[in-house]
Amino acid sequence: MAFKLINTFLSNSMSKNKKINVKGVDIALYEDNKEDFISLTDIARHRDDERSDYILQNWMRNRSTIEFVGLWEKFNNPDFNSIEFDGIKNMAGSNSFSLTPKRWIESTNAIGIISKTGRYGGTFAHKDIAFEFATWLSAEFKFYLIKEFQRLKEEENSTKKLEWNLQRTISKINCKIHTDAIKENLIPISLTTYQRNFIYADEADILNVALFGKTAKQWRIENPNEKGNIRDIASIEQLVVLSNLESINAMLIQQDIEQNERLLKLNEIAISQMKSLINTTELKNISS
Repeated sequence: MAFKLINTFLSNSMSKNKKINVKGVDIALYEDNKEDFISLTDIARHRDDERSDYILQNWMRNRSTIEFVGLWEKFNNPDFNSIEFDGIKNMAGSNSFSLTPKRWIESTNAIGIISKTGRYGGTFAHKDIAFEFATWLSAEFKFYLIKEFQRLKEEENSTKKLEWNLQRTISKINCKIHTDAIKENLIPISLTTYQRNFIYADEADILNVALFGKTAKQWRIENPNEKGNIRDIASIEQLVVLSNLESINAMLIQQDIEQNERLLKLNEIAISQMKSLINTTELKNISS
């Protein structure tokens, strides 16, 4: 159970808020479970700053809008209420028909459009739907919205790659300390190369289990289509903790502490450090 806590801490830290500026209008973005949501409220401000809700409701009155967002939900939302959707679609386009984002969400259990309350609240939509709204509003504005959104994502990916590679380098340095401790304290001189490699792999898996809750072999069985290994898909937080665990395990090995006891200590340290890292402003800035 303790091993699973680390992944729980990570998933709870994924939601982020950020902004892009499109033709003088600040557009808020919201990331949840690696999916990008864009503020429809802010996009509507491009047309009329004081009547954004009215503009959004006008868009949702259109039959083509309902058909599009309904199709998106059918493809992405297994809990989408198709029966309620059919009723709304049949009424769409009539003079008496009106639809708010809140009613759409409550009636159909939609996930592509969300309403956020509070200081940074408003109506947000998955980027696919947000771009469709921008098309209805202004083709020119949509063009600049997409370009600015792409610029942001490229900038994020560049930063993440740089930080990830830096942490991988640090991890490799600590890996040398770790393997030297294993060589000097755990490997008898008479062992064959195969036997030595087995001990190295076994100690590497101690770190994997302490941090990820599974061995490298278990991960490969669970992810047969993934390239690389369990450490190649690690987050920046996990790589930071991994490099620390390598140094700590080297010290514990030199102190002649048994493997099962080291595993428990390393797991406790991993959980503690993950808690600290996901709540650290500096690391959030690296990841966002």
